[in-house]
Amino acid sequence: MRKELETLRAEALERIAAARTEDELQEIRVRLFGKKGALTRLMKRLGTLPPEERPRSGELVNEARSRLEAVWEEKSRLWREAALAARLREESIDITLPGTIPPPGRRHPLNMVIADMENIFLGMGFSIAEGPEIETDYYNFEAMNMPPDHPARDMQDSFYISEEFLLRTQTSPVQIRSMEKTCPRLPVKVIAPGKVYRNDDDATHSPMFHQVEGLLVDRGVRMSDLKGVLLHFIREMFGPEREIRLRPSFFPFTEPSAEIDVSCMFCGGAGCRLCKGTGWIEILGAGMVHPQVLRMGGYDAGAVTGFAFGVGVERVAMLKYGIDDMRLLFDNDIRFLRQF
Repeated sequence: MRKELETLRAEALERIAAARTEDELQEIRVRLFGKKGALTRLMKRLGTLPPEERPRSGELVNEARSRLEAVWEEKSRLWREAALAARLREESIDITLPGTIPPPGRRHPLNMVIADMENIFLGMGFSIAEGPEIETDYYNFEAMNMPPDHPARDMQDSFYISEEFLLRTQTSPVQIRSMEKTCPRLPVKVIAPGKVYRNDDDATHSPMFHQVEGLLVDRGVRMSDLKGVLLHFIREMFGPEREIRLRPSFFPFTEPSAEIDVSCMFCGGAGCRLCKGTGWIEILGAGMVHPQVLRMGGYDAGAVTGFAFGVGVERVAMLKYGIDDMRLLFDNDIRFLRQF
């Protein structure tokens, strides 16, 4: 075995010295030290030697292995350094050249619409309120007049984190939090923009989207006040020629409730493909705050009234900019974003 080991070591040193590429070095490493390599096979043969020869033979094999590994590592280091030096010569940088100016960024259309909506409502005396995106079942549903067995929960396929916590399905919980924070003072006059989450995903729905919730609680608030506020908002957002109409609807947290339609901004109300020939496009939901919601917020439902509304930011952006697929808003395609 000693003669075989000396021959193997001499041949290995010669091959390592002659190697010119990293692939050749890696091939030598596998042939020497791999599971089926020459040194590995010698190590396995130690068990077949007479007991008195095993210690010395094992020592010789280990010495040869250590020597060859050290030579291989040194050769590999020298090759890497030479390759790096060659690459640096080929890719040298002229530091006297002017730098590349990155293209200026632009605001995302959703952020632009949210800013426009905030400015409109701030101009009407509303303030901006915020709430957590990971919400409790109580604030997301129960305080909004949707107890555990309420059928309205079925309309909001929710992402639950635990039995108690979920990703909020609407910005409506900010209504209760704002009333609790303000009570007993009046008025409560806030909007709450933010992200909400539902298990939807298609051309007109996204599992994460944005809403702007509005709430006004005071003495003597009427449905006509709600209509006036929303008409002003719609005309500021889509143009002074726009009109709105209210259709009866149902929401568990408002009574009475209404769907708000806006006269089609593409055909002026004459009827087109986008408004399905009706001249009207549904834009948001609203209504008078349900007495139970007022009580949950700490107010006397017999002394005060209020209105609330919720508008989807993506829907407003799609109508304002003529976008036909909501997914474009989340694709991060710079060609799309450069249009705004």
